[in-house]
Amino acid sequence: MLRVNRFFYVFLTILMASAILVTGCAPGAVSKEAEVSSEMDASEELTVEQEFKVGLLMSGSINDQGWNATAYNGLMKIEAELGATVAYSESVQQSDNEEVFRSYASQGFDLVIGHGFKFLDAARTVSKDFPDTTFICSSCEVDEPPNMGSVTDDGLMKGFLAGIVAATLTETDHVAYLGGLEIPPIILAGTGFEAGARYINPDLEITSVYTGSFADAGKAKEITYSLIDENIDIIYIMADVSGLGAIEAAQDSDALIIGTNSDQNVLAPDTIVTSTTVNYPLAFMLVAQDVKNGIWEAGTKKYGLVEGVVDLAPYHGFENKLSDEEKAAIETVKADIISGALDVNQVMLELGLE
Repeated sequence: MLRVNRFFYVFLTILMASAILVTGCAPGAVSKEAEVSSEMDASEELTVEQEFKVGLLMSGSINDQGWNATAYNGLMKIEAELGATVAYSESVQQSDNEEVFRSYASQGFDLVIGHGFKFLDAARTVSKDFPDTTFICSSCEVDEPPNMGSVTDDGLMKGFLAGIVAATLTETDHVAYLGGLEIPPIILAGTGFEAGARYINPDLEITSVYTGSFADAGKAKEITYSLIDENIDIIYIMADVSGLGAIEAAQDSDALIIGTNSDQNVLAPDTIVTSTTVNYPLAFMLVAQDVKNGIWEAGTKKYGLVEGVVDLAPYHGFENKLSDEEKAAIETVKADIISGALDVNQVMLELGLE
């Protein structure tokens, strides 16, 4: 009997000790050390930033020193300055646009940019199926609320600046505009080119022609030879990879080229007098920043000379082809546009180009 009582006493003692331990670990009985640890965990969770993922679709190569190169540089700027995880697809065929958009969205990308008007229809379609992804189309002015919008440079302004330079430089009074696909943004730049050229010299002869492709350098080369045969001495190109063919043809003659979208002088230092540059890296950054901060709203962001997105590249080795007075006159036109003293749309209206 005594042995049983002792066993029962030991058992009871162990049971009470266990109850104390259990009570010590119960919710509401948290030690100070545990409270501090919990606060640190919560703080760490608040400071951990969610991964921001940005994808880019391009119609051509990132090595074209033009349209697609500027987009790629914009993506790299987003990666560097916003700490984003980025990916890109180059030379995307029209038939694959939707598939590539869907691929990025399905992988949880926050922002997907289609660089060019040709991506518009696919962006509008796919955006409906992925409400948590923001879709942007560049070089167009269309939006599909709540998660599809656009960003564009002022194509009219770009062409206008090129026209001013062409009219100032030409010695034959016959200049040309060479576009790729005959689509709204390319047509708009050509209209701006004519307006700028006629603003300087109303009597200029101006020829506009389209290759029908952004990738057929051979055709652009043939067209350029034909333009040169017509005594055209300055050609403004807006044709992506096709433009490389135009540059090659101009190198075989005394004709000069005005490049586009980036400073293309490096491609032909003795042929490309200047370029109309588009700072798409800055434009893309502005849009991506809004998306990341949760303040982006569907619509169109258009940036031009005033915002520093559109401008003229340096004249490099062609400074001597322009007198100090001519260079000053071009800078005055730019300054008047920025100040509002010169309204390009009004110029177009007066010239009957609207």
